Amino acid sequence: MAIWLDHRSKVIVQGMTGTEGRKHTNRMMMFGTRVVGGVTPGKGGQSVTFEEDPIPVFNTVREARHATGANVSCVFVPPPHAKKAVLDAIDAGIELVVVITEGIPVKDTAEFRAAAEEKGVRLVGPNCPGLISPGRSNVGIIPPNIARAGHIGLVSKSGTLTYQMMFELGDIGFSSCIGIGGDPIIGTTHIDALEAFEADPETDCIVMIGEIGGDAEERAAAFIRENVTKPVVAYVAGFTAPEGRTMGHAGAIVSGSSGTAAAKKEALEKAGVKVGRTPSETAALVRQVMKGR
Repeated sequence: MAIWLDHRSKVIVQGMTGTEGRKHTNRMMMFGTRVVGGVTPGKGGQSVTFEEDPIPVFNTVREARHATGANVSCVFVPPPHAKKAVLDAIDAGIELVVVITEGIPVKDTAEFRAAAEEKGVRLVGPNCPGLISPGRSNVGIIPPNIARAGHIGLVSKSGTLTYQMMFELGDIGFSSCIGIGGDPIIGTTHIDALEAFEADPETDCIVMIGEIGGDAEERAAAFIRENVTKPVVAYVAGFTAPEGRTMGHAGAIVSGSSGTAAAKKEALEKAGVKVGRTPSETAALVRQVMKGR
């Protein structure tokens, strides 16, 4: 079983004709992802060829879905036009929308997240690396060469730390890896992923990567305490971050004791979560857990 994405997923890429969209579409297809179309307004009727395989381009997501049966969209549209693109996917009935674009105004994100919730659409991102189910499908920018199938479920705010943890634990492998993004407003949360991994029979251990700022990790800790029976190992980035300074993601800012890595670590450990102070220490904790299963 995979979380939200498997070999049957039919993927369209919004912004496929752009430089980034084209590059990552090629990488996704090389991994085996079923990319069935692209969407670029004004370029409908054209096609883009990848390894001698022409992929049709449509003007709207509705046209693409009607022609291909797509149920997943990956969005590489620049920030000024991203809201319109995401709303196009939501209105067309796409089930899973993965928004890679960074720099989207918070107001725009709030609008399309509300629309996704109203329509029951699974939204991942924005400003995220996407998600991968090794051996099945890869939607986004996660490097496929570090992905091996296994029984660890990974959910992370940070794209870079997603890659590092996948590399560190590549010999054990993953059921699914999900980068949820680090903006102040996002679609899928740690809790959403924790709930899905808890229900997945192929996931034996869950790794959660958070960072300073906000209270998402504290809320996840409360959820774990009440609802998760599988072992959870966590890492919180930002133990040395200075107070009051934005660090990396727009949501990574602390004020006083609120949102600090230490406070998050304490909350998670009270919920029975093992917490590493570095990515490598976190990986070592995961190895201990998996060895004991």
